[in-house]
Amino acid sequence: MNNDKTILRDLARRYAEICTNPAQKIRRDLWRRHNSLKDTRPLIYVRAFAWPEMPESKCACKDPLFRQYEDFFRCRLFWDSLNDDSVFEPWVTVPAVYRRRGWGVEITRHYSGEAGGSFKIDYPLKTPEDLKKLVVPGHAIDEQQTAANVERLQEAIGDLININLDRAPFYWRWSGDISTYLGHLRGIENFMADMYDNPAWLHSLVEFLSAAILKVHAEAEAAGDWGLGSHENQAMPYAEELPDPAPNVNGVQRRQLWVFMAAQEFTGVSPAMHDEFLLRYQLPILRRFGLVAYGCCEDLTRKIDMLRQIPNLRRIAVAPSANVARCAEQIARDYVMSYRPSPADMVSYGFDTARIRNIISRDLQACRRCHVDITLKDVETVEKDPDRIRRWVQLTREIIADVWR
Repeated sequence: MNNDKTILRDLARRYAEICTNPAQKIRRDLWRRHNSLKDTRPLIYVRAFAWPEMPESKCACKDPLFRQYEDFFRCRLFWDSLNDDSVFEPWVTVPAVYRRRGWGVEITRHYSGEAGGSFKIDYPLKTPEDLKKLVVPGHAIDEQQTAANVERLQEAIGDLININLDRAPFYWRWSGDISTYLGHLRGIENFMADMYDNPAWLHSLVEFLSAAILKVHAEAEAAGDWGLGSHENQAMPYAEELPDPAPNVNGVQRRQLWVFMAAQEFTGVSPAMHDEFLLRYQLPILRRFGLVAYGCCEDLTRKIDMLRQIPNLRRIAVAPSANVARCAEQIARDYVMSYRPSPADMVSYGFDTARIRNIISRDLQACRRCHVDITLKDVETVEKDPDRIRRWVQLTREIIADVWR
């Protein structure tokens, strides 16, 4: 245990030094302006970089809790070396442990058995009658276990870096966008058929999920458990209209926070049915927050007009499968365009500078009128090349300098 603490303290000290670098303030200012629809150069955000392939990812701590934060520090120390526009905050976050989570039914995953392989879900809602099995969740934190985790980390490294406790509700981010759990509970192929065969029942199911998430969010707000560490927008959550992220500032209202939602399970669904069976139920949740970021890996090319219903929408994801030029034309300067080139084209299979330059130059030219940032995400492999992402960031900066004159 003493060796674990020695390892953790050394990493925490090094990470804290990164957080005090003057570059962090410059980046915060850039993101704050950018997300408030003010002109900046395109910002670069590396969200994934095949971390398990990197030699630096090897952890030594034996204690599971300390090992988790050892990985956090090692990952960010490596991330900082990439020189993108990410902000490294001077705190580490301990998530609350929840006493109530789930919907009262078991979601079973059957794995392929291959390392890194796929899985198939045994969807629990097989018939309309199964809707009766669902249980309305609540916001309930296991205070004893949560406090124990905070105390252990505080004792180990609390004199070196701030320990932030995140008490935001479990039904948040992926657990609170409706779409993810709809896919897990009913199955994508099944709910797509339901849209034609049993629409009234599907409306009942989605309305149930929406009302339950709203209830949990309201309970967390009444308990003072939303905090400024709970911002989420799949980028750097800064904006002039909202308070900056901060550790252990709880009791805030949802209207002071960024919220992120996606609809990946609705990729193959028409705009009209996406609107009818999902967005209308997401809207009551989204309206409670300050600013909204929408979309992850789904193609939203034909759905941008639909998304204009979200009154506090600020960021729209343009996935690798989307038509970048058509998205840019529709988004214009009304929202931030989160452009996400394919990781396969960028870094995953070889590093072809001509290909990268051609793709990013072409797409940035199409986005010339937009408030655009570039997110590299879903990088599952860089063929174990530790320097590849650094080279990509540097090349992308050069392309931006050429195109964004």
